[in-house]
Amino acid sequence: MKIGIVCYPTYGGSGVVATELGMGLARKGHQVHFITYRQPARLASFQENIFYHEVTSADYPLFEYPPYDTALASKLVDVVKYENLDLLHVHYAIPHAAVAYMAKKILLTEGRYVPVVTTLHGTDITLVGSNRTFAPVVAFSINKSDGVTAVSESLKQQTNEYFDIKLDIEVINNFIDFERFKKVDKDHFKKAIAPNGEFILTHTSNFRKVKRVDDVIHIFKRVNEKLPSKLLLIGDGPERQNLEALCRQMQLCDEIRFLGKQDAVEELLAVSDLFIMPSGSESFGLAALEAMACEVPVISSDVGGLPEVNIQGETGFLSPVGAVDEMAKNAITILENPQLLSTFRANALRQAKRFDIDNILPQYERYYEHILATKVYNSTTR
Repeated sequence: MKIGIVCYPTYGGSGVVATELGMGLARKGHQVHFITYRQPARLASFQENIFYHEVTSADYPLFEYPPYDTALASKLVDVVKYENLDLLHVHYAIPHAAVAYMAKKILLTEGRYVPVVTTLHGTDITLVGSNRTFAPVVAFSINKSDGVTAVSESLKQQTNEYFDIKLDIEVINNFIDFERFKKVDKDHFKKAIAPNGEFILTHTSNFRKVKRVDDVIHIFKRVNEKLPSKLLLIGDGPERQNLEALCRQMQLCDEIRFLGKQDAVEELLAVSDLFIMPSGSESFGLAALEAMACEVPVISSDVGGLPEVNIQGETGFLSPVGAVDEMAKNAITILENPQLLSTFRANALRQAKRFDIDNILPQYERYYEHILATKVYNSTTR
C-alpha cells in the first residue's frame, strides 16, 4: 500500500506513535509518505520506503497567522495525486481530520477518491470536551472520516460521550518497538547519575500543567527522605521554569537533574528503578509503556487509559490524581523491597510485550484493508 501519514512532528505521543507506525509499515514493504511542516522528531535517518513532504505556509501581510490548514490541504492534494496514494492516515483530530476532508473533496472534483483514517490520541478529544468552541468541527470531521481509531478503550468511551459519533471507533492501542526499548547494560550511565548506588526515579513528558510534574517532585521529596535517590526529569515545556524554582525552594537541586529533550530516552530508562506518571489526563500512557518495556515499574494516576497499561499491584501502583502521599508510599514500598522490585520489573516487561509493535502493526494493516475494501461505497456517501 501507499500510505500518507499526517501528524504533528513533535516529541508528543501522537507524533511519536505516527512516526513509529510509519517506520514499521515501511519495514514491512509499504510505501509511507509523511506530510507535515517539519521532519518528525523520530525520523532521524534514511529508511527505505519512507518519503517526507514538507508543508510550507506563505506569510501574507493580510493574514495575522500563516494559513497552515490551507497549505496542508493543498499539499495533501498534490501528494495524493502525484504519488498515487491509496489512503491517508491522519493523527490528531485538530486540524488534520478537517483538512483531510477538504483535500478529499477537492480530489473528488477531479475524479479521485482517497479514503481517510483518523486516529484520536487524547487531548484532541479531552481538551475539546471542556472547550466547545471546536466541537462542531471535530464531530463533523470524525464522522466524515472513512475510518476512526482510538488508542485506548477509555478514549473511545470519552469520544462517544463528548460527541455524537455515527461511526464505530476501532480501538488499536499504542505500541512499543522492542528493538529500541529494552533493558540493556548501561552501568556507566548509572554510576554517573547515582555514584553511591542511589535509586533512580524518572519522569518523561512535555512539562505541561496536565502532566503534574510538580507532583513528581513532591513525590520524589518524600521518597528521598526515606531512601537515597535521584530524579531524572526528561523533556521540556512551559512549566520548566516553575519546576526549577520548586526544586530550589525544596533544596533538591543536587538530587534532581533536568535533562531536556532526549532522543535516546531508552538509555536513561535502562538505568531507572521507578517511573513516575501522576498525570491529570492520559489517553493511553505511552511514556509509561516505554518505561515498562525497559523493565521499570510505574507509579501513576488512575486516569484515562493508564489502568489499561499499568496493572494495579502487578506492574506498579495506581492512585487518584493528586494523591502525592499515597504515590510516595507506594514508591517506597517497591524500592525498599528488592524481591518486590524484581517481581514488578518482570511483570512490567511481560505486560509491555502485549503492546509489541509486531502485534499492533497487523491490526492497522487489516483496518486499512477493510477501509479500502469499502472505498467504492464510501466514495458515493462520504
